[in-house]
Amino acid sequence: MSASTYVSVFIGGCIGAVARYTVSIGIDPIFTFPFETLLVNWLGCFLLTYFISHPFLSKRVSEKIMVGVGTGVLGGFTTFSTFSVETIQLWMSQSVLMAMLYVALSIIGGIGLAWLGFKTGRRRVSQA
Repeated sequence: MSASTYVSVFIGGCIGAVARYTVSIGIDPIFTFPFETLLVNWLGCFLLTYFISHPFLSKRVSEKIMVGVGTGVLGGFTTFSTFSVETIQLWMSQSVLMAMLYVALSIIGGIGLAWLGFKTGRRRVSQA
């Protein structure tokens, strides 16, 4: 990989991390349930599969930009580590059902939205 690809990932990661922080401070925690992490992870699942499955984007956008957006922006935006910590926190605070619900919603919603992103990315081309 070239140095410019690393720079692309670096810049994208900065953008993604700031966007993630903005979402986390923009959503008031009403319950102990981590809605903001669920939202960013779901959004990331949809956007990443849309971005990589859209033939126009995947064929005409440079590899540096693809890696910068996919690994940088969306990698910095989504957060598996926070999901893991929040699951353990829910579990340890005797909210076992909430922890299980969080895991189920994250996995089922994430896979469902990834599928939707893939199908939407592919459909956009067939309509063009």
